[in-house]
Amino acid sequence: MGTSVPARDTSGTGEADRSGRPAEADRNAGAAGAGGNGPSRGAGSRTATATGTSGRSPDGTGNDGAAEAGRNGPPAETDGSGGAGRSGRRGAPVPPRPGHSPALSTGVPRAAARIGAFAVCQAAVIAGFGLLITGPAREFWPMTAEDAAVEALEDARTTTLDTASTIASALGDTATVVGLTLLACLALVLVPRLPRWREAVFLAVGVSLQSMIFVLITASVDRTRPDVERMDDSPPTSSYTSGHTGAATALYAGLAVLVLSRVRAPWRKPLAALLLLLPLLVGLARLYRGMHHPTDVAGGLANGALSLLVVGRAVLPGHSWVGRPPADAMDIAVAAAEERPAPAQKQLTVIVNPTVTDEATQEQLRLVLAQHGYRDTPFVATTAEDTGGGQTAEALRAGTELIVVCGGDGTVRAVADALAGTGVPLVLVPSGTGNLLARHLHLPLRPAEALAAGLTGEPRALDLGRIEGDGFPAVHFTAMAGAGLDATMLEETSDRAKSVLGWPAYVLAGAKGLRTPRMRLTVRLDGGPELRRTARMVLLANIGTVQAGAAPVPAAKPDDGLLDLAVFDPRGAGGWLRAAGVLLRAKRRGAGGADVTGTRAGDGGPVEFHTFRRAELAFARPQSREIDGDPVGPGLRLTAEVRPGALTVMLPARER
Repeated sequence: MGTSVPARDTSGTGEADRSGRPAEADRNAGAAGAGGNGPSRGAGSRTATATGTSGRSPDGTGNDGAAEAGRNGPPAETDGSGGAGRSGRRGAPVPPRPGHSPALSTGVPRAAARIGAFAVCQAAVIAGFGLLITGPAREFWPMTAEDAAVEALEDARTTTLDTASTIASALGDTATVVGLTLLACLALVLVPRLPRWREAVFLAVGVSLQSMIFVLITASVDRTRPDVERMDDSPPTSSYTSGHTGAATALYAGLAVLVLSRVRAPWRKPLAALLLLLPLLVGLARLYRGMHHPTDVAGGLANGALSLLVVGRAVLPGHSWVGRPPADAMDIAVAAAEERPAPAQKQLTVIVNPTVTDEATQEQLRLVLAQHGYRDTPFVATTAEDTGGGQTAEALRAGTELIVVCGGDGTVRAVADALAGTGVPLVLVPSGTGNLLARHLHLPLRPAEALAAGLTGEPRALDLGRIEGDGFPAVHFTAMAGAGLDATMLEETSDRAKSVLGWPAYVLAGAKGLRTPRMRLTVRLDGGPELRRTARMVLLANIGTVQAGAAPVPAAKPDDGLLDLAVFDPRGAGGWLRAAGVLLRAKRRGAGGADVTGTRAGDGGPVEFHTFRRAELAFARPQSREIDGDPVGPGLRLTAEVRPGALTVMLPARER
C-alpha cells in the first residue's frame, strides 16, 4: 500500500509523532499505485459503459426517449484512438451520467402536466353542468323540485336535528378540513417505519385541488341560495357547488382510500365505510340548514371525488404516473444490453434491506440490472435477526461472483464482514441515513445511479477494520467505530427520527449526549506504552468524512493500510469551538497533501490524532460503543486492527 508502520509515541505526553506516519507524498504515491489517486482512463474508453447504452425502441424510431437508453442526445462518436467521445456536430464531450435512462425517469413533470390538464377538464365539466342547471335546464325536473325538497327539510327541523346538523356541517368547515388534513399528513410521515410520502401528497394535493376548482366554479356559475330561512351566515360565494361537501369528500373519502389500500386489519372496511358516510352527512346537513340545493351538493361530491381520482392516479403507488416507467421499460433495458458489447456476465446477487429500500426503488434497480445484461437477478431481503451477513454467506456458497448491497451503513457492514478476504467484489447502493462509505468514495447517492456506476466500474481493494470487545464477537467495520458521545448519540436516535429527518436526527440526539460525563481510558497502539487519557469520545476510523462534509478524522483513508484514532476531549463551549477549528485546519492540510496532526489532550487540547495497525482501548467504567452506526452495548474494552485490502469494491474509473 506504499505505507510504513507509524512511529509510536514514546514521550508519554500523548503527542502523536506524525513524522513517523508515511509522508503524504508517499501515501499519495501508494494510493496512486493502488488506483486511489491515479489518473483515470481516457473519457472515450468509458463512454459506452459510464453513460449507459443506446438500445432502440421496438419501432426503431427511438422516439419517447427510447432511442438512447443510457443518455439523452445523439450517440457518441469516437476517433478510434480512445479519445474523448463527441456528441453530434457540436463536438462537446458527452458527460457520463450513470444510470440515466428513460426507463428510470421520475415522471414528475409529466404527472404535474396531467394533473393540470385533467383539473382544467374537471372544472369545465362541473362548471358546464352548473351553467346548464341555472340556464336551459332550470325549468325541467328534477331542478323544479329542488326548492320543494329544501322547504320540506326546513319544515322538519327540530332542536335535536339542528344540533346534529351543526356537528355534521362543522366536519366540512375550512378550519376543520385544513386542520385534519395537516394532522393526517403528519401522521403518514411520522408514524410508519418508512414515511408514506406519496400518501401524504395524495391527501394534501387532493384537498387543495378540489378547493382551487371550487373557487373557479363559483366564479363561473352564479346561483342564488335556496329561498328558505338559512341557519348559517351566507358566504359571498355562489350556492353552486357546495364547498363544505367537496372538501369533506376530498378529505374523508381520501382517508377511506388510504385505509382500504394500506391497512390490513379486519376493521378497515367498517372504518372506510364510516369515512365515506361523512361527506354524505355533511351534504345532508347543508341541505337541512338551507345553504344549498340538492344539485349543489351533488356538484360538491363530484368535485371532491374527481380530485381524488386525478391525484390518486398521479402519485399513489401502483397507479402512479410519477416514477412509473414506460410499459416497454424492460424491453428497452434488455435491448440496450443486447446491443452493447457487454463483458462476460458474473453471477450476481442483490442483498437488500427492505426497511430502507421500497418496492419502487427495487423495480428501478431491476431495470438497471437488465440494462446491463443481468436478468432474473435474485433479490435477497435482510431481516431484523440477520442484517446481511447470513444472506451474503449463503450467496457465496451458491457461487455468486458479485454482490450488490442496498441499505445503510449497518447493512453494508454486515455484508462486508461476510465478504472480508474473499475477493468477491461489492457494489454499493446507498439507501440508508448515513451512507458514510459511499459518501467518502463520492459515489452517487441515488440508488439507480449508484448501481449503474458500480456495474460499469472497476474493482478496488479497500481496508477493513477488525474490532472486538467484551460483550460482542470480532467483526469488521468499513467506516468508523467508537465509544462515548458518538455511541450515546446513536443510541438516542430513534428509527422514526432517522426516517423522517435523515442524518440531522443524529445532531439533535447528540445535544442530549453532551450532558454525559467524560470517560477515563488507556490506549495502547501497536504494542507501545500505555497512554492515559480523558475524553468525551474516541473514534477508530477507516474513513475520515461523515455527513455534510464534516471530517472528524481528516487524514483517515480506506486504502492506506492504516486505521486512525481520534480522541476528543473539549471542555466547555470554548473547547468545542477550538475542536472545530482544529478539524477545519486539519482538513485543509490533509486536502493539500500536508501531514495532519492534532493537539495533546493531556495538555488541555481538544483533539489528538494517531495512526495504528492495532489499538487496544480500556475504559475505567462501561462506555457506550458503536460500530458503523450500530450500537453494540456498553463495555470496558475495544481492540481494533486493520486488514489491508480485505474488501473489494466496484468504483467508477474517475474515482481511482
